[in-house]
Amino acid sequence: MNQRNEPTFRESVDLMFNRAVALMDLPPGLEEKIRVCNATYTVRFGVRLRGQIQTFTGYRSVHSEHMEPVKGGIRFAMGVNQDEVEALAALMTYKCALVETPFGGSKGGLRIDPRQYDEHELEQITRRFAYELAKRDLIHPSQNVPAPDMGTGEREMAWIADQYARMNTTDINARACVTGKPPNAGGIAGRVEATGRGVQYALQEFFRHPEDVAKSGLSGSLEGKRVIVQGLGNVGYHAAKFLAAEDGSVITGIIERDGALFNPDGLDVEAVFNWIRGRGGVTGFPDAAHTAEGAAVLEEECDILIPAALEGVINLSNADRIKAPLIIEAANGPITAGADDILRAKGTVIIPDMYANAGGVTVSYFEWVKNLSHIRFGRMQRRQEEARHQLVVDELERLDRYLGDAWSMSPDFKKKYLRGAGELELVRSGLDDTMRTAYQSMREVWHSRDDVDDLRTAAYLVSITKVAASYRAKGL
Repeated sequence: MNQRNEPTFRESVDLMFNRAVALMDLPPGLEEKIRVCNATYTVRFGVRLRGQIQTFTGYRSVHSEHMEPVKGGIRFAMGVNQDEVEALAALMTYKCALVETPFGGSKGGLRIDPRQYDEHELEQITRRFAYELAKRDLIHPSQNVPAPDMGTGEREMAWIADQYARMNTTDINARACVTGKPPNAGGIAGRVEATGRGVQYALQEFFRHPEDVAKSGLSGSLEGKRVIVQGLGNVGYHAAKFLAAEDGSVITGIIERDGALFNPDGLDVEAVFNWIRGRGGVTGFPDAAHTAEGAAVLEEECDILIPAALEGVINLSNADRIKAPLIIEAANGPITAGADDILRAKGTVIIPDMYANAGGVTVSYFEWVKNLSHIRFGRMQRRQEEARHQLVVDELERLDRYLGDAWSMSPDFKKKYLRGAGELELVRSGLDDTMRTAYQSMREVWHSRDDVDDLRTAAYLVSITKVAASYRAKGL
């Protein structure tokens, strides 16, 4: 494969942006304003580790401040560079606009392999990075709110939140400076599963529209659909687990960095996940065929392919061999612009990353709101809801006794109906509503315009229109 023909991740995002903007009637100045990245801050800081000073390079990029705060994850990975961070920040702008979370787009990264350091070293590095960003308001509840991404999780977010609070001792909203925190540090129920859960809700909504399903050449529901997942990290694991357990899908393939597992009868996602956690890879897992050539399993027959790891895994070198009729991008940018053209020409339906993995930022929004309101969701209304339901159940039980054998309540109706919604149920309900509404706004454009033949272009059109409206309202 000639690498030179393959656009970089950032060029892919720009190409897809340009493809959408060509179908819009924006003044050139506004188009340029939306496209460019506002600012990128590069930091190089030293930390004393193992008896010597090590220097680390980190970035925080702000793509668009049409709304504030700006929002976006922080990733810890060796591949982090300015281009990647700026492309991810741009995607965040469009993602937030598409799912109507009131944020601009941002992204951060630290060039580090977190597996090379033990916990207290990572804490020192993370706190120092947070300090560098916070003192320039690049971490701030009302200006810039990070979240977890590749290589980071609840633990790192707790360190960042604590570092910010130490530097801003009188800020009552300090906890809202970052999302994806553990529940005991101001986090929200359902945040860890959020991105994978959003992928599930996206597929459920897609399958509610038979004409959309028909476009991919599939039919019916998610029940029995064969799914291959690439990357069983947080996102891939939760998406696979929920699809298998709740929708009856069959996970036939799981691809990891050390190869892939394949079993046409279905893999036990939980068992594979625990195996990877214990051993660092899929090698040696008993109940499946293992192949060292993981990328080849992307090309296996299946109904739904879920790339949930790195960008650019489907590219010019393998796009024409991908057999999946439906691909949902759980990762950011897993399909390059060139591969996207090939797949669209084949009639493959792609549910784009900008929509598909927006579950994370949606629930981050709920967490941010929770931190600003200083009360957990459901705390005030839950029991009142249960009390009102109890009145109905009491009446039904009276009817039950009155009618004798002629009628009786369904066995578990009472238990289900009586339960008031706690934080987790409310978070899932809000996420489900968000994913449904956003999908409907995309499909409306997809079906109503002859010049739009794919969901990605539709997603860009919807989101750029919203960003443009925000700028116009600001008087820019």
